[in-house]
Amino acid sequence: MCSRRVFCLFVAILLGVNVTAQQYAYQVSFIDKKGSSSITTPSLFLSARALNRRAAQGIAIDSTDVPVSPLYLDSVLTATNGILHVTSKWLNMCVILVTDTTNIPSLRSKSFVTGVKQVAYYSTFLHYKSSGPQYSPVTAQGQLTPFTPSSSYYGQTYPQTALVNGDYLHDNGYQGQGKLIAVLDAGFIDADVHSTTNLHPGFDSLVYAGGFVDAYNFTLDTSYVFDYDTHGLSSLSTIAGYKPGGIGSDTGYVGSAPLAQYAIYVTEDDNSEQPIELDNLVAGTERADSIGADVVSVSLGYDTFDDADYNFNFSTDFDGKSTITARAANFATKKGMLFVASAGNEGGGVPGWGHYILTPGDADSAITIGAVDLTGVNPSFSGYGPNAAGQVKPDVCLLGVATSVFHSGGLIVKEDGTSFSTPQLAGWAACLWQAAGSAATPYMIRNAINRSADHYTNVGPQIGYGVPDFQKAFQILDVKDTPNSSSASSVWVVAEGNPFTNTIGLAVKVPVKSDVDFVLTDLSGKKIISITKTFYPGWNPRISLPVPGSLPAGIYILHAISSTQQQVVKMVKE
Repeated sequence: MCSRRVFCLFVAILLGVNVTAQQYAYQVSFIDKKGSSSITTPSLFLSARALNRRAAQGIAIDSTDVPVSPLYLDSVLTATNGILHVTSKWLNMCVILVTDTTNIPSLRSKSFVTGVKQVAYYSTFLHYKSSGPQYSPVTAQGQLTPFTPSSSYYGQTYPQTALVNGDYLHDNGYQGQGKLIAVLDAGFIDADVHSTTNLHPGFDSLVYAGGFVDAYNFTLDTSYVFDYDTHGLSSLSTIAGYKPGGIGSDTGYVGSAPLAQYAIYVTEDDNSEQPIELDNLVAGTERADSIGADVVSVSLGYDTFDDADYNFNFSTDFDGKSTITARAANFATKKGMLFVASAGNEGGGVPGWGHYILTPGDADSAITIGAVDLTGVNPSFSGYGPNAAGQVKPDVCLLGVATSVFHSGGLIVKEDGTSFSTPQLAGWAACLWQAAGSAATPYMIRNAINRSADHYTNVGPQIGYGVPDFQKAFQILDVKDTPNSSSASSVWVVAEGNPFTNTIGLAVKVPVKSDVDFVLTDLSGKKIISITKTFYPGWNPRISLPVPGSLPAGIYILHAISSTQQQVVKMVKE
């Protein structure tokens, strides 16, 4: 397989671009957001899903949600003849690529610029705007596998599932339905939803159900992410993989949130280690917020760089609020997302760094994940806390030794690292949040997980609060109106997005092919809508029921009726 730089070179030649030029990357910060959108029109820069998430948690729109000033961007690009790489509305800055640095000093004298600093250098080039195929997420054909919780059902993921009692959530019908998880990583080889030959079979069900909703490569400024590295593929598989095994089988594979939806973003650059990768991560986190993600999973971390002048200092930089990625993690939490970060694999000691955690794992608001083996003991590589401010880090630890993950060629292999314990937690947290309801906050979810862990009263620098127990976390949250494991089959219709606005989103599971009648009534019993849909065994692709635009806000009752089962769901119209 050719490298991405070679691929970009080919594209650049076709475009007639001077490919011999070197490129420099500069971060430019601004004083305000003159000429940008108003906070009174948030639908211009936040999706309906993002707005609903904030409304459910009572989070107000503020100036940090407004995009960077287009006037300032135009001025910077005109003055430097540069290329826009990424922007950050939270930090009010942009990153530009230039081949000639002559005009960079003049930027510092502009009244609206508060800072300019170099964040990368490329001896050839990084990209010339769009540097690869521009793909949009699509759905494929296939059949979802029925849900049958058992050790044979989980197959190779049963040990990592049982370690944290995650199957308790699945047994109760919570598999991530209605939750959106953003995965930021280095590349997603064999996750190509546009190619049957480059799609790992464990993602068939996810693609069939329309589970991939967004993809972007912030490193190369393209929507093509299905290349470059297997690291993202392996990380994603621990959450989204769905290839249940049969009775007596050990070849099955079920991730922690197989029925969630996913956004996959490339922010890492395998060819170098430079500060621009932190800017990419910030941009990816902001995009996750804007599309309405609930959980962000980051199996990346930073400490030292190719140029030692950029290296972080643990005691001054890793206080949980100073690096730009830690700031992004804290912003994400303020916006209503749970930010899940890797503790890193420096526990054995790294020259020039030591055994400390990485950033954004040091962030105040991040739930930071270390690694343990199946006995609950930390391997030597799992990073040590606390952060420089003395805050407990890592928060909790999941299986990061001989973790079952997808690999290219349709394989399932064993890998070590906090990169693979981190996304497991992201998935279980999404299932827990699904159970708790949309009004729950990231703090509530994180607090319940930490309190459920086996070292909560005996915190350690490498184990943190210990290994979580998701049955205990479920009980700590005091979830109401939820079936126990013995009657899990009674939950077969899950409302996604409740309160709702113009449509009602539903996930539906049936034991056999069935016609299901959906009847929405008000509290007096007056019928609002009546629709019949046909479903197939197992969890079906998500459906949307339209409701009259004139329907007033209030409480309604959705009746789901098949030939073998019935369910009533209370719905709230905003």
